[in-house]
Amino acid sequence: MEKLIITVAPTGAQTTREHTPYVPLTPKEIADSVYEAWQAGASIAHIHVRDENGNNTLNLDTYRDVVNRIQDKCDIIINLTTAGGVAMNDEDRLRVCELSPEMATFDAGSMNFGSGVFLNSPNFLERLAIKLKEHQIKPEIEVFDVGMIENTMRIIKKGLIDPPFHFQFVLGVQGGMPATPKNLLFMAENIPAGSTWSAIGASKDQLAINTMSILLGGHVRVGMEDSVYYRKGELAKTNAQFVERIVDLSKTLGREIATPNEARKILGLVQLRNSKAVKSTSGAVK
Repeated sequence: MEKLIITVAPTGAQTTREHTPYVPLTPKEIADSVYEAWQAGASIAHIHVRDENGNNTLNLDTYRDVVNRIQDKCDIIINLTTAGGVAMNDEDRLRVCELSPEMATFDAGSMNFGSGVFLNSPNFLERLAIKLKEHQIKPEIEVFDVGMIENTMRIIKKGLIDPPFHFQFVLGVQGGMPATPKNLLFMAENIPAGSTWSAIGASKDQLAINTMSILLGGHVRVGMEDSVYYRKGELAKTNAQFVERIVDLSKTLGREIATPNEARKILGLVQLRNSKAVKSTSGAVK
Protein backbone atom coordinates (compact mmCIF):
# COMPACT_ATOMS: atom_id res chain seq x y z
CA MET A 1 0.00 0.00 0.00
CA GLU A 2 1.07 3.59 -0.59
CA LYS A 3 2.02 5.63 2.47
CA LEU A 4 -0.79 6.91 4.68
CA ILE A 5 -1.84 10.55 4.40
CA ILE A 6 -3.15 11.97 7.66
CA THR A 7 -5.35 15.07 7.51
CA VAL A 8 -5.94 17.07 10.67
CA ALA A 9 -9.18 19.04 11.01
CA PRO A 10 -8.50 21.11 14.14
CA THR A 11 -11.59 23.30 14.45
CA GLY A 12 -14.53 22.67 12.11
CA ALA A 13 -17.82 24.54 12.01
CA GLN A 14 -19.75 22.81 14.78
CA THR A 15 -17.35 22.32 17.69
CA THR A 16 -17.57 24.96 20.42
CA ARG A 17 -15.96 25.63 23.78
CA GLU A 18 -19.10 24.12 25.32
CA HIS A 19 -18.14 20.82 23.69
CA THR A 20 -14.50 21.10 24.74
CA PRO A 21 -12.36 23.88 26.21
CA TYR A 22 -9.45 22.66 24.05
CA VAL A 23 -10.77 23.42 20.55
CA PRO A 24 -8.58 26.04 18.82
CA LEU A 25 -10.55 29.08 17.63
CA THR A 26 -8.25 32.09 17.16
CA PRO A 27 -5.81 32.27 14.21
CA LYS A 28 -2.86 31.72 16.55
CA GLU A 29 -4.53 28.77 18.29
CA ILE A 30 -5.43 27.15 14.98
CA ALA A 31 -1.96 27.65 13.52
CA ASP A 32 -0.25 26.35 16.66
CA SER A 33 -2.53 23.30 16.71
CA VAL A 34 -1.81 22.56 13.05
CA TYR A 35 1.94 22.88 13.69
CA GLU A 36 1.75 20.40 16.57
CA ALA A 37 -0.23 18.01 14.37
CA TRP A 38 2.36 18.37 11.59
CA GLN A 39 5.11 17.55 14.07
CA ALA A 40 3.12 14.43 15.03
CA GLY A 41 2.76 13.27 11.41
CA ALA A 42 -0.10 15.11 9.68
CA SER A 43 0.40 16.02 6.01
CA ILE A 44 -2.77 18.05 5.35
CA ALA A 45 -4.55 20.69 7.42
CA HIS A 46 -8.29 21.09 6.76
CA ILE A 47 -9.00 24.63 7.89
CA HIS A 48 -12.15 26.35 9.14
CA VAL A 49 -11.84 29.79 10.75
CA ARG A 50 -13.87 31.70 13.33
CA ASP A 51 -14.48 35.37 14.03
CA GLU A 52 -13.64 37.17 17.27
CA ASN A 53 -16.83 35.79 18.84
CA GLY A 54 -16.02 32.21 17.90
CA ASN A 55 -18.60 32.09 15.10
CA ASN A 56 -17.99 30.57 11.67
CA THR A 57 -16.63 32.95 9.05
CA LEU A 58 -15.24 32.85 5.52
CA ASN A 59 -13.45 36.18 5.96
CA LEU A 60 -10.42 36.19 3.66
CA ASP A 61 -8.25 38.23 6.03
CA THR A 62 -8.84 35.69 8.78
CA TYR A 63 -8.03 32.82 6.43
CA ARG A 64 -4.92 34.65 5.24
CA ASP A 65 -3.78 35.21 8.81
CA VAL A 66 -4.13 31.51 9.66
CA VAL A 67 -2.47 30.37 6.43
CA ASN A 68 0.48 32.74 6.85
CA ARG A 69 1.01 31.63 10.45
CA ILE A 70 0.98 27.96 9.41
CA GLN A 71 3.29 28.46 6.45
CA ASP A 72 5.76 30.34 8.65
CA LYS A 73 6.04 27.19 10.76
CA CYS A 74 5.83 24.17 8.42
CA ASP A 75 5.21 22.74 4.94
CA ILE A 76 1.86 21.06 5.64
CA ILE A 77 -0.64 21.07 2.74
CA ILE A 78 -3.34 23.69 3.27
CA ASN A 79 -6.91 22.59 2.52
CA LEU A 80 -9.41 25.43 3.04
CA THR A 81 -13.10 24.76 3.50
CA THR A 82 -15.45 26.42 1.03
CA ALA A 83 -18.37 25.50 3.27
CA GLY A 84 -17.68 27.34 6.51
CA GLY A 85 -21.02 26.34 7.99
CA VAL A 86 -24.51 25.26 7.00
CA ALA A 87 -25.86 28.73 6.09
CA MET A 88 -22.94 30.48 4.38
CA ASN A 89 -23.33 32.82 1.38
CA ASP A 90 -22.43 31.28 -2.00
CA GLU A 91 -20.36 34.26 -3.09
CA ASP A 92 -18.26 34.16 0.08
CA ARG A 93 -17.77 30.43 -0.41
CA LEU A 94 -16.45 30.98 -3.94
CA ARG A 95 -14.23 33.84 -2.82
CA VAL A 96 -12.11 31.47 -0.72
CA CYS A 97 -10.54 30.27 -3.97
CA GLU A 98 -8.87 33.67 -4.41
CA LEU A 99 -6.33 32.64 -1.76
CA SER A 100 -5.16 29.80 -4.06
CA PRO A 101 -4.56 27.10 -1.45
CA GLU A 102 -3.24 23.77 -2.71
CA MET A 103 -6.59 22.15 -1.87
CA ALA A 104 -10.14 23.23 -1.04
CA THR A 105 -13.32 21.37 -0.26
CA PHE A 106 -15.96 20.47 -2.83
CA ASP A 107 -19.06 19.36 -0.91
CA ALA A 108 -20.78 17.30 -3.56
CA GLY A 109 -24.48 17.71 -2.79
CA SER A 110 -27.22 18.98 -0.52
CA MET A 111 -28.35 17.20 2.62
CA ASN A 112 -30.02 17.52 5.98
CA PHE A 113 -27.20 18.28 8.42
CA GLY A 114 -28.24 17.90 12.03
CA SER A 115 -31.10 20.37 12.48
CA GLY A 116 -30.17 22.39 9.39
CA VAL A 117 -29.89 21.98 5.63
CA PHE A 118 -26.49 22.02 3.91
CA LEU A 119 -27.30 23.41 0.47
CA ASN A 120 -25.03 22.75 -2.51
CA SER A 121 -27.13 23.27 -5.65
CA PRO A 122 -26.05 21.87 -9.05
CA ASN A 123 -25.45 25.44 -10.24
CA PHE A 124 -23.26 26.24 -7.24
CA LEU A 125 -21.24 23.04 -7.65
CA GLU A 126 -20.50 23.88 -11.28
CA ARG A 127 -19.49 27.41 -10.34
CA LEU A 128 -17.25 26.09 -7.56
CA ALA A 129 -15.62 23.51 -9.83
CA ILE A 130 -14.90 26.20 -12.42
CA LYS A 131 -13.45 28.51 -9.76
CA LEU A 132 -11.22 25.77 -8.31
CA LYS A 133 -9.96 24.90 -11.78
CA GLU A 134 -9.33 28.55 -12.62
CA HIS A 135 -7.09 28.90 -9.54
CA GLN A 136 -5.52 25.45 -10.02
CA ILE A 137 -6.75 24.20 -6.66
CA LYS A 138 -7.26 20.48 -6.17
CA PRO A 139 -10.80 19.71 -4.99
CA GLU A 140 -11.19 17.54 -1.94
CA ILE A 141 -14.49 15.94 -2.96
CA GLU A 142 -16.45 15.58 0.26
CA VAL A 143 -19.08 12.85 0.06
CA PHE A 144 -21.63 12.41 2.84
CA ASP A 145 -23.87 9.96 0.96
CA VAL A 146 -23.77 7.79 -2.16
CA GLY A 147 -25.76 10.20 -4.34
CA MET A 148 -22.94 12.72 -3.99
CA ILE A 149 -20.65 10.38 -5.94
CA GLU A 150 -23.14 10.56 -8.82
CA ASN A 151 -23.27 14.37 -8.51
CA THR A 152 -19.50 14.44 -8.78
CA MET A 153 -19.46 12.19 -11.83
CA ARG A 154 -21.78 14.61 -13.62
CA ILE A 155 -19.32 17.44 -12.95
CA ILE A 156 -16.38 15.28 -14.04
CA LYS A 157 -18.12 14.36 -17.31
CA LYS A 158 -18.41 18.08 -18.08
CA GLY A 159 -14.62 18.37 -17.74
CA LEU A 160 -14.80 20.64 -14.68
CA ILE A 161 -12.74 18.42 -12.35
CA ASP A 162 -9.53 16.85 -13.59
CA PRO A 163 -8.01 13.53 -12.49
CA PRO A 164 -6.54 12.22 -10.32
CA PHE A 165 -9.61 12.64 -8.10
CA HIS A 166 -9.46 12.73 -4.32
CA PHE A 167 -12.56 11.86 -2.28
CA GLN A 168 -13.19 12.47 1.41
CA PHE A 169 -15.93 10.19 2.76
CA VAL A 170 -17.72 11.78 5.70
CA LEU A 171 -19.66 9.08 7.54
CA GLY A 172 -21.78 9.27 10.65
CA VAL A 173 -23.13 12.82 10.30
CA GLN A 174 -26.80 13.09 11.27
CA GLY A 175 -28.55 13.24 7.88
CA GLY A 176 -25.78 11.43 6.01
CA MET A 177 -24.60 7.86 5.57
CA PRO A 178 -24.03 5.87 8.80
CA ALA A 179 -20.44 5.10 9.73
CA THR A 180 -20.28 1.34 9.18
CA PRO A 181 -17.54 -0.80 7.60
CA LYS A 182 -19.99 -2.01 4.95
CA ASN A 183 -20.89 1.56 3.95
CA LEU A 184 -17.24 2.61 3.79
CA LEU A 185 -16.38 -0.35 1.57
CA PHE A 186 -19.34 0.41 -0.70
CA MET A 187 -18.24 4.03 -1.10
CA ALA A 188 -14.64 3.08 -1.81
CA GLU A 189 -15.74 0.62 -4.50
CA ASN A 190 -17.92 3.17 -6.30
CA ILE A 191 -15.47 5.93 -7.17
CA PRO A 192 -13.43 6.10 -10.40
CA ALA A 193 -10.45 3.76 -10.68
CA GLY A 194 -7.21 5.49 -9.82
CA SER A 195 -8.83 7.87 -7.33
CA THR A 196 -7.46 8.38 -3.85
CA TRP A 197 -9.77 8.56 -0.87
CA SER A 198 -9.84 9.35 2.81
CA ALA A 199 -12.53 8.78 5.42
CA ILE A 200 -14.01 10.29 8.54
CA GLY A 201 -16.13 8.62 11.19
CA ALA A 202 -17.96 11.33 13.10
CA SER A 203 -17.78 11.37 16.88
CA LYS A 204 -17.65 7.87 18.44
CA ASP A 205 -17.01 6.24 15.05
CA GLN A 206 -13.78 8.10 14.33
CA LEU A 207 -11.27 5.44 15.33
CA ALA A 208 -13.19 2.52 13.80
CA ILE A 209 -13.48 4.22 10.40
CA ASN A 210 -9.86 5.38 10.59
CA THR A 211 -8.75 1.79 11.18
CA MET A 212 -10.83 0.47 8.29
CA SER A 213 -9.40 3.15 6.02
CA ILE A 214 -5.85 2.16 6.87
CA LEU A 215 -6.59 -1.51 6.16
CA LEU A 216 -8.41 -0.81 2.89
CA GLY A 217 -5.66 1.40 1.46
CA GLY A 218 -7.40 4.71 2.02
CA HIS A 219 -6.25 7.69 4.03
CA VAL A 220 -7.59 9.27 7.22
CA ARG A 221 -8.78 12.52 8.76
CA VAL A 222 -8.79 13.18 12.48
CA GLY A 223 -9.30 16.17 14.72
CA MET A 224 -11.68 18.11 16.91
CA GLU A 225 -13.89 18.95 13.95
CA ASP A 226 -14.93 15.29 13.92
CA SER A 227 -14.56 14.16 17.54
CA VAL A 228 -13.57 15.80 20.79
CA TYR A 229 -13.09 12.58 22.77
CA TYR A 230 -9.82 10.67 22.71
CA ARG A 231 -11.62 7.76 24.33
CA LYS A 232 -14.98 7.38 26.06
CA GLY A 233 -15.27 10.00 28.77
CA GLU A 234 -11.84 11.53 28.08
CA LEU A 235 -11.53 14.75 26.08
CA ALA A 236 -8.52 15.09 23.80
CA LYS A 237 -6.39 18.03 24.92
CA THR A 238 -4.73 18.55 21.53
CA ASN A 239 -5.36 17.62 17.91
CA ALA A 240 -1.86 16.14 17.84
CA GLN A 241 -3.08 13.39 20.20
CA PHE A 242 -5.36 12.06 17.46
CA VAL A 243 -2.55 12.18 14.90
CA GLU A 244 -0.12 10.40 17.20
CA ARG A 245 -2.60 7.57 17.74
CA ILE A 246 -3.05 7.08 13.99
CA VAL A 247 0.72 7.11 13.42
CA ASP A 248 1.17 4.36 16.02
CA LEU A 249 -1.79 2.36 14.69
CA SER A 250 -0.70 2.63 11.07
CA LYS A 251 2.83 1.50 11.86
CA THR A 252 1.43 -1.46 13.80
CA LEU A 253 -0.69 -2.36 10.76
CA GLY A 254 2.29 -2.08 8.43
CA ARG A 255 1.75 1.27 6.68
CA GLU A 256 4.29 4.06 6.72
CA ILE A 257 3.22 7.68 7.13
CA ALA A 258 3.47 10.12 4.22
CA THR A 259 5.31 13.40 4.65
CA PRO A 260 3.67 16.49 3.13
CA ASN A 261 5.85 16.25 0.02
CA GLU A 262 5.11 12.53 -0.34
CA ALA A 263 1.42 13.34 0.03
CA ARG A 264 1.76 15.94 -2.73
CA LYS A 265 3.08 13.25 -5.07
CA ILE A 266 0.34 10.78 -4.13
CA LEU A 267 -2.39 13.38 -4.71
CA GLY A 268 -0.93 14.88 -7.89
CA LEU A 269 -0.30 18.25 -6.25
CA VAL A 270 3.26 18.42 -7.56
CA GLN A 271 1.98 18.91 -11.11
CA LEU A 272 -0.39 21.66 -9.97
CA ARG A 273 2.38 23.45 -8.10
CA ASN A 274 4.67 23.29 -11.12
CA SER A 275 1.87 24.57 -13.34
CA LYS A 276 1.21 27.46 -10.97
CA ALA A 277 4.91 28.32 -10.98
CA VAL A 278 4.95 28.47 -14.79
CA LYS A 279 1.84 30.65 -14.80
CA SER A 280 3.27 33.06 -12.26
CA THR A 281 6.43 33.61 -14.30
CA SER A 282 4.98 33.61 -17.82
CA GLY A 283 1.41 34.78 -17.30
CA ALA A 284 0.07 31.66 -18.97
CA VAL A 285 0.20 27.95 -18.35
CA LYS A 286 2.35 26.19 -20.94
